[in-house]
Amino acid sequence: MQAQIASASPLHPEPAVLNTQRRYDLDWLRVIAIITLLFYHTGMIYVSWGWHIQSQDTSAVFEQVMRWLHNWRMPLLFFISGAGAFFALRKRSSGTYAGERIRRLFIPLVFGMFVIVPPQIYTEWIFRGRFSGSYAEFYPEVFNFQPYHDGGTGGAFSWHHLWFVAYLFLYSLLSIPVFGWLKSAGGQRFTDRVGRLITKPGGAMWLVVLLLLNDVALGGFFPDETHALIDDWSYFVKNLILFWLGYVLVSRQDFWQTITDQRHYFLVATLVCSLIMYAAPVMLTYDRIDGSRLLTTLYSFDKLGLTWFSVLATVAYSYRYLNVNRPILRHLNEAVYPFYILHQTVIVIIGYYVLTRTSLGVYDGFLIVSLSSLAVCAAIYLLLIRPFKLTRLLFGVK
Repeated sequence: MQAQIASASPLHPEPAVLNTQRRYDLDWLRVIAIITLLFYHTGMIYVSWGWHIQSQDTSAVFEQVMRWLHNWRMPLLFFISGAGAFFALRKRSSGTYAGERIRRLFIPLVFGMFVIVPPQIYTEWIFRGRFSGSYAEFYPEVFNFQPYHDGGTGGAFSWHHLWFVAYLFLYSLLSIPVFGWLKSAGGQRFTDRVGRLITKPGGAMWLVVLLLLNDVALGGFFPDETHALIDDWSYFVKNLILFWLGYVLVSRQDFWQTITDQRHYFLVATLVCSLIMYAAPVMLTYDRIDGSRLLTTLYSFDKLGLTWFSVLATVAYSYRYLNVNRPILRHLNEAVYPFYILHQTVIVIIGYYVLTRTSLGVYDGFLIVSLSSLAVCAAIYLLLIRPFKLTRLLFGVK
């Protein structure tokens, strides 16, 4: 990602100058976050929450680790995506940017909904005994355009894990006027105020107020995270805010160092929120938390704090330690988006065969499914996606 110092403002009185520094750390974080998703989604087979395919044996350890990861992984990706929007718009007009988003997000989304996601639904229906025919017999179900519902009910039309691509596409287009305003004099004054806030010790943590306000305004009306857009407005706006914060906090180069210098504040805050998240259900029980509006709100606030502080800590420490280039990074950065599109379908199919054709337990099954899925996704990318223009287009590769 190429960066430039922002134009003159009270915090940047000097004329803008070209800065050729690249945020390699954001590239590394994108790769790390998406590979983490593969292990997270494999873990979903072995927890009690319910997923597309489900082992009878579950792991309490997995559940506790994944509770934490759930508050970190996707928020980090949306923050990084907002940062990427800033760098993209430094070199492109709004119209060019919108066209690129259509090519790199909308086309893979449509392709994925008709080609990548249906095998997941078919496998789930077979696993749950809902369907017994061949895939060729199943596939016309997709064109009934009946929405899929959790638990394999409903129809066979869904974006499944590609909700992230759908939301990111909408964020990108909806944010064009916002990003245009941020470049204006009024927007630069707003960014100056953000700069004055984050220079205070731990000041960037106060931006969590935006997430808390959204939770107060929309959380009661849309308490569940559905990824279905039309009934997911609290979660949708939460990640939109993170997308915007990613844009703003990389828009000034001095912000990068300010946040990095305060990384220990963010780490401590993350640890405190993590402790509360794990301790509260033990001390109070989930039933008591769920039965009290005040406790539910406070517990939700704690998890939002964990989300924001962990994202800040991750970005701060990565800029300090990961902002280095390696020859493999360019290849990983190109492969990681097709990898995301593929990974859940591969996990569901391999997981189905492991659950139904072997007697592997939780931990050995987890290793076999996750490592096999990693290898299969890599092979598909190298053999079928990377070499061909059509598949590169369909999987959003530049």
